[in-house]
Amino acid sequence: MNAIDFSMPLAIGTLDAEGRLRDAESRLFELNQRAGGSIGAPLAVPQIATLARLSQRLGIAISRNVIAADGDDDLELWVRAEPQDGGVRLEVSGWRPRAGWRAVASDPERDGDFFRSAADWLWETDASLRITFLSIEAGARYGFDTSSMLGQPLTRLFSLEQDESGNMPILSAVAAQARFDGQKAEIRGTGRMVRLDATPRADPGGRFAGFVGAAHMLDNGEARPKVDAPLPAPAAPFGGFPDSFSQRLDRALRAPLGRIIANADSISAQTEGPLKPDYAEYAGDIASAARHLMGLVDDLVDLQAIEREDFRIEPENIDLADVARRAAGLLSVRAAEGEVRIDRPAAYEILPVTGEFRRALQVLVNLIGNAVRYSPPGGQVWIRLEKDEARAHVIVADQGKGIAVEDQAKIFEKFGRVDMSEPGGSGLGLYIARRLARAMGGDLTVDSAPGQGARFVFSLPLRA
Repeated sequence: MNAIDFSMPLAIGTLDAEGRLRDAESRLFELNQRAGGSIGAPLAVPQIATLARLSQRLGIAISRNVIAADGDDDLELWVRAEPQDGGVRLEVSGWRPRAGWRAVASDPERDGDFFRSAADWLWETDASLRITFLSIEAGARYGFDTSSMLGQPLTRLFSLEQDESGNMPILSAVAAQARFDGQKAEIRGTGRMVRLDATPRADPGGRFAGFVGAAHMLDNGEARPKVDAPLPAPAAPFGGFPDSFSQRLDRALRAPLGRIIANADSISAQTEGPLKPDYAEYAGDIASAARHLMGLVDDLVDLQAIEREDFRIEPENIDLADVARRAAGLLSVRAAEGEVRIDRPAAYEILPVTGEFRRALQVLVNLIGNAVRYSPPGGQVWIRLEKDEARAHVIVADQGKGIAVEDQAKIFEKFGRVDMSEPGGSGLGLYIARRLARAMGGDLTVDSAPGQGARFVFSLPLRA
């Protein structure tokens, strides 16, 4: 598909809560009028109307490429829909004409468009591949509550399959933040096979925000022979990918992501000479997005490791105060960029414990990193040391907005996040950190209240 011409005029319009067109600039108004619509009537361009309803239902801005009929020809548009003021605001750009469909033509891109339009049901995910939307047809067809799947990993619903070459189209799409087609999967517990395809969606800042996808039944909807029919319980170990998935993902993505980060940082720093400010900023955004993906890869690798039955830590004698100082040092640059000060333990303080140095450092980097992320500019993160008769404690406290009591258990759940609209990680960090703390004979707890910051306590056994 050729690139959309964003230089064409942007047409803005608004809909009310019932999907009726309130007002529209001339280009959008004329397209809607040619489709049989008018001001005060429901939007008559179905592709744009569908996107507006989805944005309103989810309560988030959605941007997507759509193909709209315009007489005998089609228009390729880029549509952004954002809920506001009891309705939806539309921004439509692109306006690239393309020939309408002809029966004799065979266009793979158009075939994909028709495939999605004929989908049995639709689904969406966020950037961490957690399900944010399932159309009601899915639950009606298989007898489950679609709301129970919201917030769950995509693999909670689908058991993804490799193609004949041993690849999964979704993996390449995650790495490239691009469209994918032809991912075969089994709907867990039903034996029914589907074909998945999806296009990426972006948040208001243009960053990758997940996939908007379609499911198309295969084999005429007939179930394949199966042994294990029930859907796994929500707390079951992470599944869906082969046992070697995280290692394959690590090998496939770490090297190219590392190169992307290095090159983008080099461009952003203008080491080869001055650039237009916009280009340097774009390069910085690319590096940031690549680091986010690298963090997701790290979390998935750790997740599969800690949930193996044979997972063990290697206990050793460590100084938890030294580990805390090292973790703070690793995050000092990030803190300075956010205008946050880290008050770390003094150099003379020691806290001898039994644990695993690498894993203890991982826990504290996660805690201090979160504290920095959620602290306001000019804020401070405190790291304090305490001990009782049996355990040593590192306390990481911040001046963020705090966590309500009813949400404190959720943040330690797998893929658990309190506010899905906030920028952040994969929702795996605290789940992994607590599992690691307990594997070392310690624990990880939180004490917080809205408006009073958060106080995380990481404990390990005192060394005898």
